Amino acid sequence: MKTIYDFTVKDRKGKDVSMKEYANEVLLIVNTATKCGFTPQYEELEALFGKYRSEGFVVLDFPCNQFGQQAPGTDESIHEFCKLNFGTDFPRFKKVKVNGPDADPLFKFLQEQKGFAGWDMEHPIAHILDDMLSKDDPDYKENTSIKWNFTKFLIDKKGLVVARFEPTTKIEVIEAEIQKLLH
Repeated sequence: MKTIYDFTVKDRKGKDVSMKEYANEVLLIVNTATKCGFTPQYEELEALFGKYRSEGFVVLDFPCNQFGQQAPGTDESIHEFCKLNFGTDFPRFKKVKVNGPDADPLFKFLQEQKGFAGWDMEHPIAHILDDMLSKDDPDYKENTSIKWNFTKFLIDKKGLVVARFEPTTKIEVIEAEIQKLLH
């Protein structure tokens, strides 16, 4: 059975990193952007990382410029922005594409494992995203592609994808699922 441990990614300096380095840890893999309405989620992600890191939880940050060109700049400038503005300490990787023919193989795999999870329509940005995406593709909810920045994939200690959270999902919902995997 294929797991995330079958993949190698590039760190922000371009060095290969085997996902096997994260074996036996609970992971939250996130495609991020520094100029997005969801960018303040960096603060919530760092709080989760700080709270559960000693229990074997890690956030893996993959900047992506595919949605509204909201992750401009170099890998290093993105890293500096996140450290300075949100104090992030979790691992950050090289900017990737998450959709399309040039999508990073890890993100292709993640989408194959868990399709679109639906918006939390109580979130103020959910209706905007739904309107915008349905204009381009009325059936957008039916495909597995990543819809926007800050989509999150939860990985168990065996490297299996157990959940997908869209950017509108409340952090408390995500934290409850993380706790289940840690305890």
